[in-house]
Amino acid sequence: MATATTLERVESFLPDRSVRIDDVADRLGLRRPEIGVFRRIYGLDRLRFDPDGGLFDLVLPAARRALKALPEGRRVRYVVYAHTVQTVTPPHIDAAQVIRQDLGLHDAEAFALSQQACVSSLGAIDLAGELLRAEAPEGAYALMVTGERAYSPKVQLIPNSAIMADAAAACLVTVGGPGDEVRSFTTRTLGEFAAGLEMTREQIQRFGQVYGTVLGEVIHEAVAAAGLDFDDIDLVVPHNVNTVSWRQTIKAMGADPAKFFLDNIPRYSHTYASDVFVNYTTLREGGRLVDGGHYVLVSVGLGATFGAMVITHRAR
Repeated sequence: MATATTLERVESFLPDRSVRIDDVADRLGLRRPEIGVFRRIYGLDRLRFDPDGGLFDLVLPAARRALKALPEGRRVRYVVYAHTVQTVTPPHIDAAQVIRQDLGLHDAEAFALSQQACVSSLGAIDLAGELLRAEAPEGAYALMVTGERAYSPKVQLIPNSAIMADAAAACLVTVGGPGDEVRSFTTRTLGEFAAGLEMTREQIQRFGQVYGTVLGEVIHEAVAAAGLDFDDIDLVVPHNVNTVSWRQTIKAMGADPAKFFLDNIPRYSHTYASDVFVNYTTLREGGRLVDGGHYVLVSVGLGATFGAMVITHRAR
């Protein structure tokens, strides 16, 4: 469709420093048996983690690479910084404004989104498309960026679920471009789990019981909204929370596990709102994204929001 949101360039960035999950055990207060559970049951092994790096050192490289795809004479109208943790900088620093200025996009409107936690990056793409259609001149672009640091044990460990790592991503977005077409975006928020990390034991148990079923339903809803059947989907490109949650979801869906790209979970662990784009670029660089192929980008954010976006890839 001429008015469809399109992803003109997707880039990701990972710090060079790779550590085993054992190396962050003391920092997170995890005992050896708990690390063993994360490795054997949850499928985690390594993560990129650079405690000496700054936030903008993490965010800007992918953004600069994505901007290289901006056609000459075209402008970025919006810079959207999507993050999971609500506080990523001291209160006197507006991260979105710093990103805009450092990228030299002085005429762009810059703001941040975090309301959907790890789904915020997908939501930011959807919102960017709506803004471009509603009020931007024809041919305008938006830049969606992600990236946040696991600066504290409080925000690095999700008990019995995930260990967070460092990564960043960027998507150059327009309307009616030659890039990957966004065919649908579906979310569902279960407000009874809004406490997130502060949920009671009973709420955590209930969340675990409904997780796979609800996520499977959201994926199917997104696929149907795209005018497709799940058999038409080449691959599900998921967040890297852990393997056990994905096995639960795959079982609830009755789906073929080969349709789910889980290879990066032991390599990189969960990287907040950046996961699906780190996985996307891994697949692209490995030659696994097929021209005309249909892919579902999927994430779940504490709070709890389930999100799925269907795209059709256009190789260039």
